[in-house]
Amino acid sequence: MTTTIEPLGDRVAIRPIEGSEMKGHIYIPEAHKEKPVRGTIIAVGPGKVEGFDGEIIPMSLKVGDVVIYGKYSGTQIEHEDEELILIREVDVLARVPSV
Repeated sequence: MTTTIEPLGDRVAIRPIEGSEMKGHIYIPEAHKEKPVRGTIIAVGPGKVEGFDGEIIPMSLKVGDVVIYGKYSGTQIEHEDEELILIREVDVLARVPSV
């Protein structure tokens, strides 16, 4: 699925990877579920603008990367009937192998 969202600066758009609804044999109600901390990058901004000359530092993340991000980082939005996280590259904690 392609997206029409285009992050600005050093931001990325992440599609959270949802966890299961059960932990062991205990059902976790929707209101008590923790926010996902892993997701797939679906869009990447051009990079961070540095200095007075406006030099752009390119992003090290790319579309398709699976990443871990801080539980309360970024801004949750709804775009094209889908929940996404917009987050700065610096708030992404790690890149992990695809599952």
